[in-house]
Amino acid sequence: MAKKVVIIGAVALGPKVACRLRRLDPEAEITLIDRDDLISYGGCGIPYYVGGDINDLEELYSTTSHAIRDVSFFRDCKGVRVMTRVEARAVDRKNKCVQICHLETGAEESLRYDKLVLATGARAFRPPFPGADLPGVFTVSNLHEAEQIKSLMTRGKVGKAVVIGAGAIGLEISEALTDLWGIETSLIEMEDQVLPTLLGKCIARVVAAELRAKQVHLLLSEKVMQITRDRKSDTLMVHTSKDILAADIVILAAGVRPNNLLAREAGLAIGQAGGILVDRRLRTSDPDIYAGGDCIELRNLVSGENMMMALGSLANRQGRIIATNISGGSSHFKGTVGTFCVKIFDLGVCKAGLTYRQAKETGFDPVYSAVVQPDHAHFYPSAELMYLSLVADRQTRRILGIEAAGKHGDAVKARVDTIASLLRYGIDVDDVCSLETGYAPPFASAMDVINNAGNALDNILAGRNQPIDAADFLFEFRHGKMFVLDVRGEREARPLCAKYGERWLNIPQNVLRSRHTEIPRDEPFFLICDTGARSYEAQVFLRTRGVENTKHIQGGYAMILVAEPGFAA
Repeated sequence: MAKKVVIIGAVALGPKVACRLRRLDPEAEITLIDRDDLISYGGCGIPYYVGGDINDLEELYSTTSHAIRDVSFFRDCKGVRVMTRVEARAVDRKNKCVQICHLETGAEESLRYDKLVLATGARAFRPPFPGADLPGVFTVSNLHEAEQIKSLMTRGKVGKAVVIGAGAIGLEISEALTDLWGIETSLIEMEDQVLPTLLGKCIARVVAAELRAKQVHLLLSEKVMQITRDRKSDTLMVHTSKDILAADIVILAAGVRPNNLLAREAGLAIGQAGGILVDRRLRTSDPDIYAGGDCIELRNLVSGENMMMALGSLANRQGRIIATNISGGSSHFKGTVGTFCVKIFDLGVCKAGLTYRQAKETGFDPVYSAVVQPDHAHFYPSAELMYLSLVADRQTRRILGIEAAGKHGDAVKARVDTIASLLRYGIDVDDVCSLETGYAPPFASAMDVINNAGNALDNILAGRNQPIDAADFLFEFRHGKMFVLDVRGEREARPLCAKYGERWLNIPQNVLRSRHTEIPRDEPFFLICDTGARSYEAQVFLRTRGVENTKHIQGGYAMILVAEPGFAA
């Protein structure tokens, strides 16, 4: 007898399960249902459709051969029955059936299953402040809202926009509104940095600098209290803890929550983060019900704790595993290290593993290095600076996370992907220092930036490198009396010497050995160069001359300019 498989949800995971299962089991009766009429689309492409990089909405739900992935496509090309505008109302586990409702007619019926797959995804979170449901306030959670937003912009109805939430979607939408459409965009985040759950403060500052450079009005440490509508102008008014902003549209990008209601009401196990709990075979607490994608909790392979990770890439991989197991195979999803990448204007940003804060909260004793280095050989014409941070546990030297940003997004992603693939195996600092990577001047330096991040971390752990973060330096320099020893050339240091006077001492590296006696011995001070390499060497040399009270600024002047662009002005 043919196996009856019902799949609830037809965006990412659901279609992958259906198509893979059909290839493995030609006789299975596969039914795919979704409450929307648009299915099997690339949700991660929505900001690029809004921004104009993708012109036609159909491109988000078409194949590489330009076939539209609709009901007839799945029926004729894949042999899968698809029911759209159908909502699953309840799961009867005892009788193994799903109660559904046809939304167009209100008719109800029951679908029997041998195996059930929950691909219910996640819903955009609407914060509980007043006005979050006003007309003109969007979440960009599906293609319909994306089309409404783009229609307003193409008709010239949007001059000002406010985006609430500086997570990945918030940043991508801010770029989309600003870059092509020239809309005056304000981005509000209640935390003190962008991408607060994805990046540490160091690389987050690089991203914030890019947003501000591209004219996004970035408001950090600011909370939205309510949204109202001005009766005279019909303009939306966003009331924050510090200001009131006028907007033609408001986009809520305050994160997502797993769609767990169906699973919860069916008595399936739910995790602390609200996601459905699954085993390594992606089975729920009912062995005949599988789940995957944005609605489940995943094991973080670095921290060992459960986490939510709403990514289409993970959903597709999990869909293949579920189909394999339903067809009688044995495939496992062990977990994730949380690899993530995003494009923000001219900047590629990527991360894997834990941030410094996440590592600390999980119980590690974290330490990190921050390096700035050209992504290609420094003499190669197209070389651009890459900002890279590496986090390790102080006691075990185990690498816990990596973050990077730079103008060549592919180069940034390549470095992070390299470490991401090794994190689950317990890579340590020494492994990164000696990591073998490809070298040619158009692609990398002979000593790659990733090796140097490991070298810096090794030196910090050994006590040879006594660093300070650029932002911490700025705070201490502004509120204290410590001076700076600048080991760059006279021409480079001159503007800062002029601005800060006696507090900014310039002794270039090439004369430091002969002039080190000019440095006050009884005062602590900071060391700086362009990117950190020369100032670290100066710190090592000065220690041999009995000067121990120095702090080397990680990432050097390049990182300071990111943290505070007007520092030398």
